Amino acid sequence: MESIGMWWMWAAFAAFVVVAIVVDLVLLQSKGAAKVSFREALNWSIVWIVLSFVFNGLLWWYLDVNYGRELANEKSMEFFTGYLIEKSLAVDNIFVFLMLFTFFGVPVQYQRRVLILGIIGAIVLRAVMILIGAWLISQFHWILYLFGLFLLATGVKMLMMAEAEADLDRNPVVKWLRGHMRITSEFHGERFVVFKDGVRWFTPLFVVMIMIGITDVIFAVDSIPAIFAITLDPFIVLTSNVFAILGLRAMYFMLADLADRFHLLKYGLAFILIFIGIKMLLLDVYKIPVGFALSVVGIVLLVSMIASLYVTRPGSATPVKGESK
Repeated sequence: MESIGMWWMWAAFAAFVVVAIVVDLVLLQSKGAAKVSFREALNWSIVWIVLSFVFNGLLWWYLDVNYGRELANEKSMEFFTGYLIEKSLAVDNIFVFLMLFTFFGVPVQYQRRVLILGIIGAIVLRAVMILIGAWLISQFHWILYLFGLFLLATGVKMLMMAEAEADLDRNPVVKWLRGHMRITSEFHGERFVVFKDGVRWFTPLFVVMIMIGITDVIFAVDSIPAIFAITLDPFIVLTSNVFAILGLRAMYFMLADLADRFHLLKYGLAFILIFIGIKMLLLDVYKIPVGFALSVVGIVLLVSMIASLYVTRPGSATPVKGESK
């Protein structure tokens, strides 16, 4: 499969990701188990967004100089569209993280370590899945139709289950872990394992870590086909995915207190998956322009977020915004 990514571009991007993760880990270690403030999370979110735009700008400049304006515009638009889609799907991922932390009663100051480890796992997992997906598409073009059907079905299911409440007590993974491992009833700082009288016990934070890992797998299965509907270039697919994931931890702490305000976002995300699924199914009939796809995704996200501020949540007597005192 053809790609604009030269070997040195892959190497440079890999080095950037490693440095970014190391910096995050160093900052995490220096602050200890401290709560992340909204302002700090907002600042880091802005940093990651700016870095993604800088990367896209540099990519556009390199392609414009070496391959021409048309290819530069095309690839930069693909990156931005893929980034926006992955970022929007990451918001749903954040809501799941919030549900897990709330269910297990994880103190805010202990959530940082779990999130950064989950992000590292997500980056490795998606890199592997993207490379495998690129190879499969290059060998079996028809697999794009399977991706399209999967996205379409996932979007419809999300639309139907948008208001359903998840019951983690009945989750088979949680039940299995509780039945086969010694799990403490309390947290021990940010530790995953403790020893009592020479016997190893796992903490609730370990269970949360396992659940977040499984969540990463589920969301990767959704997001990888979605980005392949925008571009088949492995370099664009990987970079847009990773940039969206790198800002996930900061975005979580920024949106954690605002999750209830965006209760209609799930409907918007469901519509986006349905649209992307249809786009992929029509790939050999009519290629929907990337610019149009970008406009649809942006408008749907904006409308669903604004509507969430004014539309009353089911079961609530007042709108989310301007709640009566």
